[in-house]
Amino acid sequence: MLTGNIHLLSEQFAADVPVQIIPTLTDADVVQGIQQTFEQNLFQLPPRIQGHYGIRLYRLTGMVKYLHAALYDYFAVADQLNAILPYINNPAHINTLSKSLAALLSKNERGKARSQTLRKYPDFIFYADALLRYASRLDEFGVRVPDKVLKVLSSYDFKSAITNKAMIHAWAAQLANYAYWLKQLGIADYVEATRLAFLTAYPDEEDTKLSKWEYNNKLYGLTHYVLAASGYYQHSLEKEEFNWALDYFVNNLERIFATASADIIAEIGISFLLTGQGNHDLVAQAKDKIIRSYNNDHGMIPSVNGKFDLATGEHRNVLALMLLSWPNTLYPGPYFHQIKSISKYLPKSPSHWLTTESPLKLDSKN
Repeated sequence: MLTGNIHLLSEQFAADVPVQIIPTLTDADVVQGIQQTFEQNLFQLPPRIQGHYGIRLYRLTGMVKYLHAALYDYFAVADQLNAILPYINNPAHINTLSKSLAALLSKNERGKARSQTLRKYPDFIFYADALLRYASRLDEFGVRVPDKVLKVLSSYDFKSAITNKAMIHAWAAQLANYAYWLKQLGIADYVEATRLAFLTAYPDEEDTKLSKWEYNNKLYGLTHYVLAASGYYQHSLEKEEFNWALDYFVNNLERIFATASADIIAEIGISFLLTGQGNHDLVAQAKDKIIRSYNNDHGMIPSVNGKFDLATGEHRNVLALMLLSWPNTLYPGPYFHQIKSISKYLPKSPSHWLTTESPLKLDSKN
């Protein structure tokens, strides 16, 4: 009898306590939340992170309002390139700058692996992560890159570095970028050589031997071959060219969802969107995973350590926003010199090349 009374009391108590129903968030809810969080606090972000956000939102929407944030990137990159331009044929200066850049690498496992590779390629970080990066970004903006920059880049042995196994194990995603940037600038086409070297360095049958960060490095490499081929969301791609990477994601989805960060999952989903496969089951699963990782109280997706820092969190959150609000049309550039409302705000550099439009970009309709 006592047990029955307790049972009745528990039923009564349960009936009296309202059940809290947590509403299911939609794609639009998360997009709106992330946009509100970052656009209301955009001025708090470092210039290049503001630029990163503005460039991607412009390429996604074509809206002029994002050009002012994107312009921060133009100023920062132009200033950096102008600062090193007088010294690009000075080996001592290049070596000094390379050491300074290497010292900025993180001290975690990945950073240590990268530092180790630079013993064989001590100046690689200058040529690739500074000179090539800045030149390719300005080229994306429709700015003519100085001939002497192209000449110096052509003189460096990129192929040896970006096809090296140890380099791939430390810089997989970055090497994909460098290969496509070299092709973009007309310097050399090492894309296929780098891709084959990547597949040799990361054979699928050895996945079980990879640590978590090593496996994430492989996944980042795979996504970046797709993202970099699109000029980072400037144009769509033919899926047949990238089935080698897309099939891997489908066949290894269980491990990917169990171990990968929100950044990687969003990039995988975007890889399918870029190749015209928005209706693929994987895209729906990636969106669901991203929505579930979103924190409604903070209006953003936290880091894997549960942190809600705006500056370090911009990358994963803008990727999530893009995945959840992918458009039918992508907008290349921005080509600031062609946009009257903003062209007057461009850098007034002592180097006249910064205001010289590239004729290759002037035929664009966007």
